[in-house]
Amino acid sequence: MTTHYAKHATNEEIKVRFDSSVERFSNLETGQQTTIDAPLMMDLCTDAAAMVNPQAKELLDIGCGAGNYTLKMLQKVPHLNCTLNDLSLPMLQKARERIAPITQGSVTLIQDDMRNMQLPDGHFDIVLAATTLHHLRGDADWMLMFKKVFALLKDGGSFWVSDLITHDTAAINSLFRQKYGRYLEALGGADYCKQVWEYVEFEDTPRSLNYQLGLLGKVGFRSIEILHKNAVFAAFGGVK
Repeated sequence: MTTHYAKHATNEEIKVRFDSSVERFSNLETGQQTTIDAPLMMDLCTDAAAMVNPQAKELLDIGCGAGNYTLKMLQKVPHLNCTLNDLSLPMLQKARERIAPITQGSVTLIQDDMRNMQLPDGHFDIVLAATTLHHLRGDADWMLMFKKVFALLKDGGSFWVSDLITHDTAAINSLFRQKYGRYLEALGGADYCKQVWEYVEFEDTPRSLNYQLGLLGKVGFRSIEILHKNAVFAAFGGVK
């Protein structure tokens, strides 16, 4: 796969956009509306985590945004110690404002590129990553993050992802891009559809579901599960 990454947004450009989008990412009931089935995927990922790790104490939310996934997780496994990571400080501040009153556990903020996180191995029961891994670029970045998450988890801990994906077959990729385009047009019209595609092309370098399931296996996850897929979005994960 050849990709000209220089054409894509830098971390600083991504951070600036998300700094100004806090309220849009703060709706626990709808999630991000540009994501098909956002509420369903949030429920499925947190349900899966709660079923696999009902006694969890330590949660890491990568690319946490305004904290929706952690808030939903706390409804199912209360009083977690919540470690929240994001590039955007306003997002992190909003997440802490919403999460701190809900849990008796600690709330730790990490404003940094997810690839740079320095955290203890074998520490977390649950790791969540919602619509964030698609910002990774080359194969080395993807392998690094999946290895990092595996190392951070306790034995029996689980990793749950909901994200934008591509497809390995060009014709199928085109099919689902068309379906997503129709969804966007129904949501906000042709101009809105064009705007969303423009920032996807600028900011995002998603990989296929097959690619990411393969990485889960390569780094050592013993159980790998697909929770949901609709067009260019999927929810999936694994148990260490």
